[in-house]
Amino acid sequence: MSGMEVGVASYTSGRTVGSSPDRGRGPPRGNLHVEFAQIGEVKERKEKYLTAKYGAHQMSLIRKRLGVEMWMFDQLQTLYPSPEGKNEEKELDLDELLDVEGELKRKKYLWDSLADCKQSKDKVEKFIAELLERATTL
Repeated sequence: MSGMEVGVASYTSGRTVGSSPDRGRGPPRGNLHVEFAQIGEVKERKEKYLTAKYGAHQMSLIRKRLGVEMWMFDQLQTLYPSPEGKNEEKELDLDELLDVEGELKRKKYLWDSLADCKQSKDKVEKFIAELLERATTL
């Protein structure tokens, strides 16, 4: 057998099938025997997952963060259009940006990260300004 091997369980009542005058009610409880035939090791049938539950405030923070990340992803797609057939994406780590202390250092960090952008300087400046504004809400 491949994958999951299963043990087989059966029960017998000690009587032959169909000889019971009370058909439909099942065998008497005293004569039941349960037998397990083990075929290899029985693996756990169901995977168990732990799902975290967050409070309303925590969920609103997560949604806000996700909104900023999705906006940033979309903007980077427009700043760095990929040629046909290539799926190269520009990545910018929001956590690294938030770890930088001070607005001027963050702006310098972004300019350094986006130095290879072929779009106009005005588009890059607009992206940086809006990203910094959105990052202050996190």
